[in-house]
Amino acid sequence: MNLIFLHGPAAAGKLTTARALEARLGYPVFHNHLTVNLLTTVFPFGSEPFVRLREQIWLSVITDAARIGRSLIFTFAPESTVPFGFPHRLRDAVESQGGRVCSVRLTVSEQAQEARIGNASRIEAGKLSDLEVLRAGREDSSPVEQPPADLIIDTDRSEPAASAGTIIQVFGLRPERPVIAFPA
Repeated sequence: MNLIFLHGPAAAGKLTTARALEARLGYPVFHNHLTVNLLTTVFPFGSEPFVRLREQIWLSVITDAARIGRSLIFTFAPESTVPFGFPHRLRDAVESQGGRVCSVRLTVSEQAQEARIGNASRIEAGKLSDLEVLRAGREDSSPVEQPPADLIIDTDRSEPAASAGTIIQVFGLRPERPVIAFPA
């Protein structure tokens, strides 16, 4: 089981790169906003139940995927409401089930980030799309833990398909049968 752990700031291209990987490998995409959007229907972002349940969901899904040998792609944006130690707990959960974590940090310049932040696809996905909120977040001095990276890709210089190719090559990844979400 391979967990492709894509992490980086807002608008770095995590989901777009994940979709390119999914198309080539068949690994499902467990993106950050699946959990965030679920929980914020009930709990305010950053509240105690939100933070606790978000990590519980992330780790439960990923641990069970590793247990059954199901490779997947997980997108993650490091920010101040994520408890310290999460990247370590994530790696432990995967490795304890015999899986491997392929940790990839996607970087983006402030200029490119600001150009992408208001994209329609971000708004449709319920992602951060307000330029002023993005800028305020950069000024926030709250501590944020950056996950260790086995590979760093600058998305200013690498298109999603090229980034996916680099990730596949560097980690020696092989396609798997895609998950059938709903039987026909």
